[in-house]
Amino acid sequence: MNELETDAQKVLKLEAEAILDLIPRIDSHFDAAVEMILDCQGRVVMTGMGKSGIIAHKISATLASTGTPSFYLHPAEGIHGDLGMVTADDVVIAMSNSGETGEVLNILPSLRRIGAKLIAMVGNPESTLAKNSDIILNVGVKREACPLGLAPTSSTTAALAFGDALALALMGKHHFTSKQFAVFHPGGSLGRKLLLTVTDIMHTGNENPVVKGNTTVTEALFVITDKGLGAVSVVDEDEVMIGLLTDGDIRRGLSKGVDFLKRPVTELMTANPKFITKDKLAAQALHIMESHTPKPITVLPVIDAERHVIGLLHMTDLLRQGVV
Repeated sequence: MNELETDAQKVLKLEAEAILDLIPRIDSHFDAAVEMILDCQGRVVMTGMGKSGIIAHKISATLASTGTPSFYLHPAEGIHGDLGMVTADDVVIAMSNSGETGEVLNILPSLRRIGAKLIAMVGNPESTLAKNSDIILNVGVKREACPLGLAPTSSTTAALAFGDALALALMGKHHFTSKQFAVFHPGGSLGRKLLLTVTDIMHTGNENPVVKGNTTVTEALFVITDKGLGAVSVVDEDEVMIGLLTDGDIRRGLSKGVDFLKRPVTELMTANPKFITKDKLAAQALHIMESHTPKPITVLPVIDAERHVIGLLHMTDLLRQGVV
């Protein structure tokens, strides 16, 4: 191991230790902060300057996306009018490693005048910011990972991790669900995974390849080719699913000769295949396909409560929608 690798590993070790040192500080102060935020009728206002401000901005985003309304207030902009965004119903979490950041201290009198509750997330519990707060969250570290002890490294990592712990504890208290999470992430793959159902993607009507059990393999092959989904659902006289015939089944049959092409599909199909209902999430359909043994499958029949085939879902449909 060269000196460069040794130095990099030392940084990771110091920052990991800084996070582990926070575990005992999940205590009554942490509980009080969670309860204060839960009782809040407004929003959580994150504020901080410099590197602490960047961390505060990220924590605010995590809070907002996991069920706790939040926004970031730049303290320097706050003293020039942005404090008007803060109300008496809000909880302000002010971040400062030293607890003596001038821009943050400058907004304290106004925050108190407004009537907002104040939580200090600081590295020095004896600081001015801590002494003027309702609740103190001590996120101090023994040392920075920076060899000069100057650049915020361990301290910002610890503060970020503690903020995540706070946000996710609140998420649990709010009983925040995956569907709610998806509502806040509609434009990304997360939203597509969590909100799309089989109904949104499946092929129905004329696009849904279905044949009766007495159909010959040759006739079924024409249907498979016409619909372009690589499979056909097989139903009985009551339109109840009894099997699935894929182009793979037909290719495997050809290795034994061509006589089977005149036989009914029931002699070649897979009986009792995997299936899904239309109300299930698209992500669940993908899981069924990928976890099938001995190898993944690419199509799923969609059935209703009476096992009538109402659609067919293909793996490419899921991939096209970003459900990966």
